[in-house]
Amino acid sequence: MNSERLSSDLAQLNALCRNTLGEQLGIEITAVGERSLTGRMPVDRRTHQPMGLLHGGASVALAETLGSIGAQLQVDVRTKACVGLEINANHLKGVHSGYVVGHATALHVGRSTQVWEIRITHEETGVLVCVSRITMAVIDLPGGPQNPAA
Repeated sequence: MNSERLSSDLAQLNALCRNTLGEQLGIEITAVGERSLTGRMPVDRRTHQPMGLLHGGASVALAETLGSIGAQLQVDVRTKACVGLEINANHLKGVHSGYVVGHATALHVGRSTQVWEIRITHEETGVLVCVSRITMAVIDLPGGPQNPAA
C-alpha cells in the first residue's frame, strides 16, 4: 500500500496554520528536515504577558505547533493523524522583543507515539529561551482501512 505524506513545501506547511492559533501568534515554518522542523514567532503584543515578556503559553504554543506538524510529516495522512498527548516546557530566559526560533527534533517516531524535543532560542542572540518536549499520539482516522466502519 502506498502512503501519502504531507508535502515538505514551506508554503503548504504554512498554509496549515491559516485560521489557527499559530496564525494569530504569527508563527511561520522556516525549514524542514527529515525528522526536524524549524519555525519562528514574533515577540510582540500578541505574545507578551502583562510584564512585557514573552508569555510562557506562547512558547508552548510554538512548541506544540512545531511538534504537531513535524509528527504529521512522519505518517500517512490518509489513514493517520497525530494529536498532542502530553507537553512540558522549561522557560529559561525572558525575551522582550524580536523573534524566537523553535527547532523541533524527533526523539522517537513509533507506530502509536512520537516524542519531539523543541528548543526555542532568541533569533538575534541565540540564547536558549525554552526547552519543551511533546508526546504525540498517532491515531487512526475515521473511515481509514484500520477503522472502516467509522
